[in-house]
Amino acid sequence: MHELIGDITLCILFAWVLGLAAHKWRQPSILAYLVAGFAIGPFGTGWVKSQESISVISELGLIFMLFMIGLEIDLKKIIRAGPVILIAGGVQLLGGAALGILFFVAIGMRMGAESYDALYLCVACALSSTVIIVKVLYEKRELDTLPGRITLGVLVLQDVFAILFLAVQPSLDDLHVSVILLSFARAGTLVAIALLLSRYVLPPVFHRIARTPELILLGALAWCFLIGEIAERLHLSREMGSLVAGVSLSTFPYALDVTAKVTTLRDFFITLFFVALGMTIPIPTMSVVGLALVIALFTVASRLLTTFTPLYMMRQGLRASLLPALNLAQISEFSLVVIQTGAAAGHLKNGTSSAASFAFVLLAVLSTFVIVRSDPIARRSIPLLKRIGLRDLDASKDGEAGHEGGHGAERPIVLLGFFRTASALLSEIERNQPALLEQIGVVDFNPVVFRTLSDRGIQVTYGDISNVDTLVHAGVGQAELIILSIPDSLLKGANNEKLVRHVRSINATAKIVATADLLADVNDLYDAGADYVTVPRLSDAQVLLNLIQDASAGLLSERRNEAEAMLADRREVLP
Repeated sequence: MHELIGDITLCILFAWVLGLAAHKWRQPSILAYLVAGFAIGPFGTGWVKSQESISVISELGLIFMLFMIGLEIDLKKIIRAGPVILIAGGVQLLGGAALGILFFVAIGMRMGAESYDALYLCVACALSSTVIIVKVLYEKRELDTLPGRITLGVLVLQDVFAILFLAVQPSLDDLHVSVILLSFARAGTLVAIALLLSRYVLPPVFHRIARTPELILLGALAWCFLIGEIAERLHLSREMGSLVAGVSLSTFPYALDVTAKVTTLRDFFITLFFVALGMTIPIPTMSVVGLALVIALFTVASRLLTTFTPLYMMRQGLRASLLPALNLAQISEFSLVVIQTGAAAGHLKNGTSSAASFAFVLLAVLSTFVIVRSDPIARRSIPLLKRIGLRDLDASKDGEAGHEGGHGAERPIVLLGFFRTASALLSEIERNQPALLEQIGVVDFNPVVFRTLSDRGIQVTYGDISNVDTLVHAGVGQAELIILSIPDSLLKGANNEKLVRHVRSINATAKIVATADLLADVNDLYDAGADYVTVPRLSDAQVLLNLIQDASAGLLSERRNEAEAMLADRREVLP
């Protein structure tokens, strides 16, 4: 016991020190934890030698990590995801797994007879890192963009795929149809028990303890270990049980509260898991490094092929097809879980598991850089893709740029960029001045916007508003009023000041309305040539002030009824 406490102390200390270094150099924290584990483990300094300690630390960390992953899987979002995400996710998973089997068997990996290296590697390479992707996209404010939503949808489907694999994994040594059906039956029983308890038993219990934070935390932990123990009795794994426990709570009314209470404990045990995993990574031989490079190259190539292709075939445009492929081009922390469980069961060689871990580290570093720079990478790649014959949404059958109303049919009012403010503006015009729609043109590179506006008969040009050629082609030079409604925080490849200067160089007489994030930007936009600058937070503040006054006067219910009436019949492009 004393040895275990000492080992945990070393784990946390080294993880913290190297985590600080990773934060300074903008590298994934998981990478720091793996390096910390390697440094203090039996293949490094040897300060932690006890295999029992490593095993206990790893299992605890794994149980909590899977529980939290389960909490973040929203089944309702999967159901509402729509055909684009469902088809893209399905093709990516099934296509990636099929390519993985063919590729790894072709290079000599075993696929049976108590050795399943090819199978585990194909599953590992089919999964992408939720931790890395969500963190970087959140910092870039791209989680709510179309490529961001597609990326997150595919990640959720990957997690479901991993659940199914974990259900079958214990029976791989005796795998046939009856065994697979029995495994799925056991998994189905576990899920049914968890969902029934979470729906009919947990709500009244958590309602009683809702104002007692320590009991909510304790209740969540009890639930995690209870479902884990039920899974063990059903001849499944505790790890799978903890994942199902999280999923069953994901639609629970108190899920957000549970997540908030468990987050700190989760971070502690996830740190322990990756440090313990790092302890199992031996000093690499040339063969391990070579295999790691092969795994990494295959992962990137297969992800680009299986993600880009279905999105492109569903006419999402080159940009919205390429960005999710770039976002997903790494190996998941869940892949390490799969590899770890396979190694513990003796299903794959130590060299294979080590190579997969090194491939994860390599892609974690490279992928972070690529996701941060994904927009300029996409801009450079799109002309190359067009040269090899791929058509974007800006190309019609005769090769002319695609927009409703015909080439050269310029409109006096042009909306440069189309997000929620522009969507709301268009809805207001439809409700109050529908004749004005004939004077409006839109320029944007969101394929959903392009198709929806085209179907409504509104002129729309598919293109990147940061590109001067796009502005010229869209008829900006002949426009009378040009509106830039997207704030700098959401623009890609430009900002409002740069766009105003571009527009003013093309059209010296048009009235330009721009948007400022910061008060300090207002004068810069006027100096650049804007005629009027909106600051959204000022209008929001005025609305809130009016609501404060209405609340004091007892008029809040009337204002609510007015707002609900205004929302009732809106047909926004981006709801």
